[in-house]
Amino acid sequence: MKEGWLQKVQGIATVQIRGGEQEALVNAALADGLALWSIRRTSPDRMEFSLTVPDFFRLRPYLKRTGCRIHVTGRSGLPFWLEKAGKRKFFAVGIVIFFVSMYLLSSLVWNVEVRGNDRIKTEDLLTAAKAEGVYPFQWQWKLPEPADLSKRLAQRLPDAAWIGVEKRGTRLIVQVVETKKPADPSLQNPRHLVSTSDAVITRIIADKGKPVVHVNTRVKKGQVLVSGIIGEGANTATVVADAEVRGLVWYEYNIVSPLVQKTNVYTGETKTKWSLVLFGRALQVSGFGKNPFQASQTREQLQQLGWRDKKLPIGRLKETVMEMRTDSRTLTQEEAAALGLLQARADVLSKAGTDAVVKEQKILHEKSDNGKVYMKVLLEVDQSIVKEMPLVQMQGE
Repeated sequence: MKEGWLQKVQGIATVQIRGGEQEALVNAALADGLALWSIRRTSPDRMEFSLTVPDFFRLRPYLKRTGCRIHVTGRSGLPFWLEKAGKRKFFAVGIVIFFVSMYLLSSLVWNVEVRGNDRIKTEDLLTAAKAEGVYPFQWQWKLPEPADLSKRLAQRLPDAAWIGVEKRGTRLIVQVVETKKPADPSLQNPRHLVSTSDAVITRIIADKGKPVVHVNTRVKKGQVLVSGIIGEGANTATVVADAEVRGLVWYEYNIVSPLVQKTNVYTGETKTKWSLVLFGRALQVSGFGKNPFQASQTREQLQQLGWRDKKLPIGRLKETVMEMRTDSRTLTQEEAAALGLLQARADVLSKAGTDAVVKEQKILHEKSDNGKVYMKVLLEVDQSIVKEMPLVQMQGE
């Protein structure tokens, strides 16, 4: 027979009988409906079995009839647990206080989080929420309904087109959608467009202003590309020059690329640390001692207790320390050169802009020495080459 919840509620006693007619006692008890299980002989003159507490008190007639003596060797189940709890009143009271405290703490608003605001200050929104009775450490049952709270906050903040309120455990999330206002047109002074570097023009399209260079023209850094002065003679006017001008620009790089490439890999060896987290503070409970690895990386994983959709301010933190080692890989001269060129191209594109295109690369010099590849490379890049220059400065010159 398997112990079930009903037997545990009634209480379970494990007994040992000695002397007398032990088999007769067991057979008679079973025949009269007593529930005995785990029946086994522990020695030639002793037998052991388990039964519920009510059946234990029904054994007395069978003991007298068979001449057996009985000794209780084990107790388990609800009656015995209640008896122990009664002897440890402070412990039982502590458990009750703990669960009551957890319930009360989970009924508080621990944090009011504001999302989606840009122009509206978070402080102003929190002040408006506090005026409506929403603030940290407020009882959740005192909060207004989310729909009503959203309307009241929107009335207090005219720059908000919509405000949504959502409760997530002990957090209250206020989502804001701001009203869109047309951007004020920026006032611009008349200007020229000049070249940012030495280049050969590949494309020029002027929306405003007068182009003074043409495609395939070589220009110097600072040279005027599109003039902000239009017209001739007495019929001249100044405008805000606006144009797209692209050109070929040359970049020279001195590349040093090692022939031995080092990478960090995980060995599979780990050490785990566990910490108890209470209200944002962590108390380590296991995994003490120094880090046994020369090189390692730590990954943290926080697990919070929850009730329904609420997150309680208690949980555990798992820190996994993973051992790492450094592996070396020897590259050929061609592989090292290709890696160096790739890094140079990435660097030049970060400087020239996202719309830049590397048209050609020329290796001017290459040699291998002391475990490294040395190269001098010329990169030809097609990019935007315009920058603004106020017209007043040009006239002042």
